[in-house]
Amino acid sequence: MLPQHETTARLAAFSANLRLLCDRQGSISHICRKVGINRQQFNKYLSGKHLPSSGNIRIIANFFGLSPEVLFSEPEHFRALVDGNFFDVLDNLRRAPQVLSFLDTVAVSSKVDMGEYVGCYDRYQYSSIYSRKILRSAFCIFQNGDFLNHYYVERFPSYDNPKKTEYIFKYHGFTFPVEDRVFCIDFESVQRNEFTFGIFSSVQRSAKRFMFGIVSGVAATMFRQPFSTRAVLHYRRPGLLSREELQSTTTLDMNDNSIPREAREYLGEAPDMIKPS
Repeated sequence: MLPQHETTARLAAFSANLRLLCDRQGSISHICRKVGINRQQFNKYLSGKHLPSSGNIRIIANFFGLSPEVLFSEPEHFRALVDGNFFDVLDNLRRAPQVLSFLDTVAVSSKVDMGEYVGCYDRYQYSSIYSRKILRSAFCIFQNGDFLNHYYVERFPSYDNPKKTEYIFKYHGFTFPVEDRVFCIDFESVQRNEFTFGIFSSVQRSAKRFMFGIVSGVAATMFRQPFSTRAVLHYRRPGLLSREELQSTTTLDMNDNSIPREAREYLGEAPDMIKPS
């Protein structure tokens, strides 16, 4: 049994996150009819007076297309995820016939400890847009039902005014741990024209948690050239991304001291970016 303060915190987080989801859904009466929960009882969940039973938590989570534990995330992190439209995008993606066929083939095995991978990461790679700059993006893996999903955000400052953001890209996708490797497939939702693919391997010799790998991106047009390059995931903490982490994304000089030594050594002293000539 959880200590009282932890129970109180979970109850407060659940009610705040549920209110946010309901505000965006439109009609609470419609939600109650769909999930089969009495409106009076549902209002107690919204007000934080009662925590639903485990069965009702699963029903509510399924209705919004989330895993139950995501509903207990810190409200600030949860709002950042919702504000990015990550839920809607992933829900629509999972409904696509081609994706359903793919997921049936590569569904996560029950033998895989998905909790080993979930959490927030700094993602480092040489930029395909800004020459000789290392891109630091905010990356998050979270459990959604029987699958692992991920999302990450890239932010590029202006050349003329580094304090001003020139480009923002948001990616959403699926994560598949297979044989001590982590495969990622995602798509960009701002320009809506690029797919990226990645494969990572954990670094066991380091006390810190790193995953080293290779990522490739292919856009629908040649306005953004296809690329392939090395990439590093540096684990930071459990949970979802906060607004502060999303705002810390930027491009860095190659020898910036904020980049972990292990990441800089793996990326190398010169960009290894592969692009069409």
